[in-house]
Amino acid sequence: MSTAPLSPAPVGTAPMAQTMTPASLREAMARFATGVIVLSVGGKSIHGMTANAFSSVSLDPPTVLCCVSHSAVMHQAITTERRFAVSVLGARQEGLARHFADKRRPLGAEQFSGLDWERGPCTGAPLLRGALAWLECELTEIHVSGDHSVFLGRVTASSKGTGRSGLLFFDGQFQRVDSESAV
Repeated sequence: MSTAPLSPAPVGTAPMAQTMTPASLREAMARFATGVIVLSVGGKSIHGMTANAFSSVSLDPPTVLCCVSHSAVMHQAITTERRFAVSVLGARQEGLARHFADKRRPLGAEQFSGLDWERGPCTGAPLLRGALAWLECELTEIHVSGDHSVFLGRVTASSKGTGRSGLLFFDGQFQRVDSESAV
């Protein structure tokens, strides 16, 4: 790893500003690597959804956030049940990420048929076995922002799996990172 100071970019190499459109924002944000989770809700609104707009917010009180489109089935599910769970996917779980991102999959309990999961003890939401970590959350706040809502949840339970390789989303594709080889 080089310790040489960074030199300024040559004149004329700065990006040209372009008109902001949903497509240009999507292209720019595709360059930001994110982890991949399956967000889930139990109860009468049982549902799962792949997401990457997820983050830790606070350690005290323990709080996370997830962003969900108003048009997504998950939006109504979280709003109705007022609790949700998160399964942080490992590198070998791309198939699960694709399954829960597929808008043609069955809805309700049937979308979990044949998958290895268990009900979370605090929320009743599906927790996917083999994930790197799990969180169960009680909904505390909803903030509307454009075509999405930001759901904040107080973490009521968390646990860590044994895997050490994560699933990422970068440049419109799933990627893998191994904690043993990460810089």
